[in-house]
Amino acid sequence: MDHSYRAALAGGNNGSKPGRQRPGFGSQYPQAEPEPLPARDDANSRIFAFVDDLFFQAKIQETARKLNVKVEFVKNDSDLSDRMQQNGEEKPSLIIFDLNNVNAKPLALIPKLKSKLKKGTSIIGFLSHVQGDLKQKAHEVGCDMVLPRSAFSQNLPQLLRRHGAPEEESPSVQ
Repeated sequence: MDHSYRAALAGGNNGSKPGRQRPGFGSQYPQAEPEPLPARDDANSRIFAFVDDLFFQAKIQETARKLNVKVEFVKNDSDLSDRMQQNGEEKPSLIIFDLNNVNAKPLALIPKLKSKLKKGTSIIGFLSHVQGDLKQKAHEVGCDMVLPRSAFSQNLPQLLRRHGAPEEESPSVQ
């Protein structure tokens, strides 16, 4: 049944009282941007992304630039291996997967990376919020965290800052 006539009769507010909203449905509070990391020109990239969506590439690049974090975009596992060899002994701290990136074959690649990199590297995937089956499969093959695109975008600054920071030197005990 079409109730669109109610909006015209009630002055466009669907009959609700002005100024009243249900709890939890109010306007969102903006999150504070995390502080940028100190700029380091010699730093190796610790974050790699298998993302071919130009919108998300631009979003990740801009957020990384604001935070002074280096993020490298890779196309396949051999590309990632080449970039990791350039970094020397330092393993990546974060690998980001667009789980809809068919060129990267994330469901086949994630278990290989998990066994190769062990616990030092987090693997985060993002997908459309309606892809429940893909989310379940990604968790099963070893993805540490799977987020809807909106949550990934919202949490991107915190994720990049946390994983882009250089590892603290542990004090040596004599």
